Amino acid sequence: MQEKEIKFVEEAFKNYYFNHFDLIHVPERTSEREFGFQKFNSGMIRHISLKDDKELHLLLMQNKPSDVYCSNGYYSFPNLQMSEKEWKEADLIFDIDAKDLELSCRQNHCVTKCVECSHISKSSNHCSKCNSTKIEVKSLPCKNCIEESKKEVEKLKNILIEDLGVEKNSIQIYFSGNEGFHVYVYNSQFQELGSRERSELVDYLMFRGTIPETFGMKKLRPSRQLFPEINEEGWRGRFSKEVFGSKSKRSKIISELINEGYSNFQRKLEILSKTVGAQIDPNVTMDIHRIFRLPGSLNSKSGLSKVKCNDLKQFDPYNDSSFLNEETIELIANCPVEFKLKKRKFGPYSNEKITVPTYAAVYMICKKLAVLS
Repeated sequence: MQEKEIKFVEEAFKNYYFNHFDLIHVPERTSEREFGFQKFNSGMIRHISLKDDKELHLLLMQNKPSDVYCSNGYYSFPNLQMSEKEWKEADLIFDIDAKDLELSCRQNHCVTKCVECSHISKSSNHCSKCNSTKIEVKSLPCKNCIEESKKEVEKLKNILIEDLGVEKNSIQIYFSGNEGFHVYVYNSQFQELGSRERSELVDYLMFRGTIPETFGMKKLRPSRQLFPEINEEGWRGRFSKEVFGSKSKRSKIISELINEGYSNFQRKLEILSKTVGAQIDPNVTMDIHRIFRLPGSLNSKSGLSKVKCNDLKQFDPYNDSSFLNEETIELIANCPVEFKLKKRKFGPYSNEKITVPTYAAVYMICKKLAVLS
């Protein structure tokens, strides 16, 4: 991003933080958390300790950050280096991102920008102008991306509540501000788990590490009685509901599974991980020292806000998280994909001069698909 675009976006972000500070969630036990921020075209500044809303507000107005972060971990000394912080515990946080779901729609709304010549096209693996393979992929997620991500959020939420005993009111869901959702679990029995234990928890949630014997299948002489019943809990119950569907079909399908053999059963389990398990980013949940985008703050990849989803089903991120102003600005836009913000359609644009509201201008500039005219 060039200097004039940085100044424009920084000013838009500053206005947001001035006018919408009430949307920014200052987490509980603020003084025990580590904060951090980034500026455009700059590195991360972290190991910051804040006491209250006023100090956070001052940080936002003085620095005009591109991104603001807060730790899931609680420390005795959050402003010190990692080895000296004295970790106490950490909230559980899960990241569900549309780009990890392998959706077929992505080919329709992903564009590439060549690192060598800056040419923008819809080619998937090389520059259509100079043939370079040094490309950046820019995604403008569609409604299907969001709906499929929501399904994964619901699946995760159900496993947490039904299998792991997490209280429903301990779970909070946020739109990340770009391509997915963050699911927070506060004040649970998992607060003091370290990285290794969280890795095991992730395996359970993702239906990873399953073996055929867990579900009744043996290499030699498999027994029908060992296969799970429809009403069982945990992995076995989820398997039976997905594979058998109903009690009446169970016997017939068990016969088919036994006839197909152990190896085919093993492959079926690998496929089932996508439907039975929650598609989360495992590294995010395992990291007890990570700093996450602060709820209410803006995402520099889109100019959209990370907002809480009180009604996930009705939530529309391209309306409900777009808070930048309507003031118009002239751009040179090269955005070959149509997108929608605040119930208005924009694009496609082919290297043309346009006049659009600030919120749409920032969105395209953040995606590196437009510059100021």
